[in-house]
Amino acid sequence: MLGLNYKLRELEKMGREIRVGLIGCGQMGRGMISQIEGMKGMRVVATADLHTSLIQQAYLKAGVNEQEIVLTGQIEEAEQAIEQGKVVGTVYSELVTSLPSVDVVVDATGVPNLGAEIAWKSILNKKHIVMLNVEADVTVGPLLKQMADASGVVYTGSAGDEPGAVMELYDFADAIGFEIIALGKGKNNPLNHEANPSSAEAEAKAKGASPKMIASFQDGTKTMVEMNAVANATGFLPDKPGMHGPSGTVNELPSLFQEKEKGGILSGKGIVDYVNGVAPGVFAIISSDKEEVHHEMNYLKMGDGPNYVLYRPYHLTSLETPLSVARAYFHKEATIAPWHGLQAETVAVAKKDLKPGDRLDGIGGYTVYGKLLTHSEASAVNALPIGLVDPNVVVTRSIKQGEIITYGDIEQEKESMIWKLRSLQTQSINKVPAENKLVKLNPILV
Repeated sequence: MLGLNYKLRELEKMGREIRVGLIGCGQMGRGMISQIEGMKGMRVVATADLHTSLIQQAYLKAGVNEQEIVLTGQIEEAEQAIEQGKVVGTVYSELVTSLPSVDVVVDATGVPNLGAEIAWKSILNKKHIVMLNVEADVTVGPLLKQMADASGVVYTGSAGDEPGAVMELYDFADAIGFEIIALGKGKNNPLNHEANPSSAEAEAKAKGASPKMIASFQDGTKTMVEMNAVANATGFLPDKPGMHGPSGTVNELPSLFQEKEKGGILSGKGIVDYVNGVAPGVFAIISSDKEEVHHEMNYLKMGDGPNYVLYRPYHLTSLETPLSVARAYFHKEATIAPWHGLQAETVAVAKKDLKPGDRLDGIGGYTVYGKLLTHSEASAVNALPIGLVDPNVVVTRSIKQGEIITYGDIEQEKESMIWKLRSLQTQSINKVPAENKLVKLNPILV
């Protein structure tokens, strides 16, 4: 991230700016608009949301004059407004992904299927795509990255989101030659697999957030998905299904995250996990086989070893997203991406007893929560990825609470975009001949 401030200032001095298209004007999107409006060399020139009143309020709170906000569904009118220095609001996400003036698209919807479609269309239109949608990324990210690479654009997760913050620690430690034992994040509420929008309603109201989003934090799904993204980026794996999730302080992390024979909780190295008690931070557990390095770490008051903790006590979510936008634009680099492919899978688990005919309502809902497995474990039981769960998915047999839901337990009434991309991704992994892949692409492009 070093030097981006200077590059942005220089861009502004040249009379130019990075033109950002935002889709999703919820809490994350609104914060990002205000943050970028105070930056040099960057602006959110177009925003899409089903509620244009949210877009207007977001721009007004960011200091944009009401006369400078143009609501339209027409690409020509939108382009003209942007060229005149105005900003555009629309209900059509396709308008944002297709605008010639937009350099980088940010998906802040949090809806897996919609995020997959936004990324797909952005890449087809040769635009960099920043995902504030980890749920879509862990489901079809490997395919989207492969597409972006072939198109000469950047597919990336976001700085400030916990996977991106973990990746910064990983890159730092890896670059200077430390052995990395474990990567993780804090969880700031007790794990409650039965949490749902009704039980989360009071907290959501107090925080001005969506009840489904709060429920997805409480039931553990969000934590599983976030560490899934880290696993796919680094090749690190959960040490056990669902990870350990111990409680501890920052100072206790080096002793917790070592092998069992040394008094820790791990069966091996190179793992992802989470800890109750260190939220909202992220961490990396590191070590070295060099005596002088241990001596220096002790001198620097990093502990007695042999393991040490690198801890970042904050992540600023969408307020940091502009850094990923700038990195993609200037350096053509991702903050975090599934470089190792599908290493892990967040699978759907029944939140309550389900019966034939029940619909699966999605992440943070009443029917399922997510659990992180290695990809091989998930494949062995034919587990359904949490990112494929939506109301089009209907249960076909009785499933007990706490049971992993498999592909054989459900049927689809309608195949959504993310299901199509997942099918294509699976074929790609299995090295299906190119001519067969093209046949699958056609209905998506229509």
